Amino acid sequence: MTKKNPSHLEELGRLKKIEGQIKGVQKMIQDGRYCIDILTQLSSVVGAIKSVEENIINRHLRTCVADSLADRGPQEKERKVQEIIDVLIKFRKHE
Repeated sequence: MTKKNPSHLEELGRLKKIEGQIKGVQKMIQDGRYCIDILTQLSSVVGAIKSVEENIINRHLRTCVADSLADRGPQEKERKVQEIIDVLIKFRKHE
């Protein structure tokens, strides 16, 4: 069975919007805007990135992980479970 990764193309639009927000923050800094305004915009960027992250992990769990748990043996299942545990630990460190 050939593994096929889920499409994340819908996230490209969100990432392009984030790219625009980042350029906006750069301009705010160049223009010497008020710190709180810059921080507010950065908070929006972080929230948007987390949303993309959540969408991708959700899709991963519902496709890649679900397929592995349904169609594979015990070792593959354990490997996938450990993969998710490792990712969640890694994400927690960045909070």
